[in-house]
Amino acid sequence: MICFAPYSQLASRLLALCTPSTDDGAHDLSHLQRVWANIQRLQREEGGDLELLLAAVLLHDCVAVEKDSPLRAKASRLSAARAADMLASLGWGDERIAAACHAIEAHSFSAAIPPTSLEARILQDADRLDAIGLIGVVRCFHVSGRMGSALYDADDIDARHRPLDDQRFALDHFRTKLLGLASGFQTAAGARLAEQRHARMVAFLAAFREEIQPSIEE
Repeated sequence: MICFAPYSQLASRLLALCTPSTDDGAHDLSHLQRVWANIQRLQREEGGDLELLLAAVLLHDCVAVEKDSPLRAKASRLSAARAADMLASLGWGDERIAAACHAIEAHSFSAAIPPTSLEARILQDADRLDAIGLIGVVRCFHVSGRMGSALYDADDIDARHRPLDDQRFALDHFRTKLLGLASGFQTAAGARLAEQRHARMVAFLAAFREEIQPSIEE
């Protein structure tokens, strides 16, 4: 639990109540570690209650809902409800529980809940930083593989004659979601980091495209 310092004891207690998934590499313990590292970086510049943020990080995906589930838009609300019970069992007061639960509810892209507190804005940014950049690229293809999607549509890579469909083609997910995330960050520090990671995604897509569609001259 050293990676969750300076609240390693709290992390141990929360993870004992809610063990991350071991069969979803996009939402496992390493995801929590990366989001916590993002949280710490943002909090140093933006401020916020770091202990509350740790609880929100560790519990933000405590109810697992697959990307293709009809309950996906409710996942963060389900996690917040479960988180409230767990934090109450640790003796947290109602006000702090409500603050942590709001951050958990508002972190989700699918839920579309506006973050109204600093901690909620930081958690949303920290989680979305893990959805873009090269980490975002890897997670996208990992999730698409778990869902049984193809890498791309070989007959219409750019979806010029079909609707985008990221349920069928992993590459479509960049245009349906990932390439738009950087414009919606909540904090100045998060927006700066998002711009860097967005550029890495764009560079990856250009290189990927070059490899699957080499020029005639080559």
